[in-house]
Amino acid sequence: MRPSAPSFRLLLLFLLLLCLLACPSPAQAEGPGAHDPVGAWPLRPQPEVVAGFDPPDVTWGAGHRGVDLAGSPGQPVLAALPGQVVFAGRIAGRGVVVVGHGDTRTTYEPVTARVAVGSPVAAGAVLGQLELVGSHCFPRACLHWGWIRGETYLDPLRLVGAGPVRLLPLWGELPALFRPWGVPAGRPGVGGPW
Repeated sequence: MRPSAPSFRLLLLFLLLLCLLACPSPAQAEGPGAHDPVGAWPLRPQPEVVAGFDPPDVTWGAGHRGVDLAGSPGQPVLAALPGQVVFAGRIAGRGVVVVGHGDTRTTYEPVTARVAVGSPVAAGAVLGQLELVGSHCFPRACLHWGWIRGETYLDPLRLVGAGPVRLLPLWGELPALFRPWGVPAGRPGVGGPW
């Protein structure tokens, strides 16, 4: 039995709509986090996040330019991404290790370094041991883990898929014909009851 032309067109329209809903728009695919590398937690087992990322509004302003991860004194600190050690030493009495990854770098403190500047490291390689002195969580030990591109601080939790959750509208960037009434393209929730 052959489907009638109107029901066949309706089926095609339904399949097209389903495809449009399932496929991300180029704007969504290219948004923040779309090209983040996949990294590893710098402490194992997966640590508790004691303090999250809170970037300053201005370069010199107050904020938290990384995350604090609960740990134990002497616990191994691991490289989150493969790269090359670009700094290993003390800053203001606190042990710091910085690993370069092309256009980004990750920072780890307070750490007693077990690597030298110029050393290549694999993701998961031991960089050193977590120190208690200089801990943001004192009297507990915690690792301050940062991620930087140029002078811009990024949320390192994005490297392990634990960054902030962003919910996108179901209709995304659908053509006007398929969007709910009153919702302009690219601006969900504006102009309608949503």
